[in-house]
Amino acid sequence: MVSISELKAGTSNVTVEGEIVDVGEPREVVTRFGKRTSVSDAKLKDASGEVQLTLWGDDVGKYSVGDKLKIENGWVSEFKGTVQLSAGKYGKISKL
Repeated sequence: MVSISELKAGTSNVTVEGEIVDVGEPREVVTRFGKRTSVSDAKLKDASGEVQLTLWGDDVGKYSVGDKLKIENGWVSEFKGTVQLSAGKYGKISKL
């Protein structure tokens, strides 16, 4: 398991725990494969810092401010200069 402050763009297979401190409004996007899906941004915080957590598809609307989560096999990317964490296709998000 890594702390949020250790997350670096381009890293995969990361396990992180934290608490949701903010959840954005869901929006609909078209993926690069032409499929429509929902996406929402949340902020995940631990003792070391915060990171943007991108929630996709079925995970949108599932979590609320105050929920403690564990992201397993997540991946870290960077979009417009912001580091983002996502469970992606093979990762798992679970409430603690």
